[in-house]
Amino acid sequence: MKSADLLADAFTRVQESVHSAVEGLSADDLHVRLDEGANSIAWLVWHLTRIQDDHVSDAFDVEQVWFCQDWAARFDLPFEKGATGYGHSSEQVASVQVGSPELLLGYHDAVHERSVDFVRGLNARSLERVVDEAWSPPVTLGVRLISVIADDLQHVGQAAFVRGSLERR
Repeated sequence: MKSADLLADAFTRVQESVHSAVEGLSADDLHVRLDEGANSIAWLVWHLTRIQDDHVSDAFDVEQVWFCQDWAARFDLPFEKGATGYGHSSEQVASVQVGSPELLLGYHDAVHERSVDFVRGLNARSLERVVDEAWSPPVTLGVRLISVIADDLQHVGQAAFVRGSLERR
């Protein structure tokens, strides 16, 4: 199995987990916070998708799906259009409101499709390309993609936990 196939499989597992965490929920369920400082499913899925979109787009030097497919306007969130959720306050988390699961899933699926298209064309040599020199050691494409996948899996696991808590109520 090639590295590209492993990366595509990992991104697909994220997508499948996002669908499991979101499908069938009401808009109200998406916004439930287990306590006033907790993240909602809507925020978690929006954030993990924004990070994937931001980081993958940057690594491949293309415009984010958030902008080129006009998802920023569809979400119409009350903060800077380029925000990814990193460092958000409790109030900002609460302000991520969506009207339906389909909005979250549509954006995630669009980002997933692009991510998989990009990684399917990779080879071992391309994974060694440095994409961020701000770190020591510099970050390679392979390390960046694994970092995105790891972050996404943590956040979708949190979303699944919140959903499980809601289902037990």
